[in-house]
Amino acid sequence: MKEIKALIRPSKLDGVLEALQRVKDLPGCIVSHVHGYGRSSGRGTDSPLEPADFVKLEIVIGEPLVQKVLAAILENSRTGRPGDGKIFVIECSDAVWIRTGKSGKAAL
Repeated sequence: MKEIKALIRPSKLDGVLEALQRVKDLPGCIVSHVHGYGRSSGRGTDSPLEPADFVKLEIVIGEPLVQKVLAAILENSRTGRPGDGKIFVIECSDAVWIRTGKSGKAAL
């Protein structure tokens, strides 16, 4: 299993979610509104740090869906300008569905 964490522009959220809904067998997506900054924010060394608004998507999926999910996020979030965000792909060792007690892929 893999966890995908993506930080995207808030203005791109609707398009990304529509694309993700078209990915067959996607179990779901957590959406959080967050603030942060990165090195590409265009500030000089003497400028104060001013966090920008981002949306964080968190998705846990099986290996076969990773490339489809990455493609959906990339194609619908990229503007080509600084501040487009980042995507992280993280190994997920287990998941447990609290209601049923199922674990692993069955919990997705």
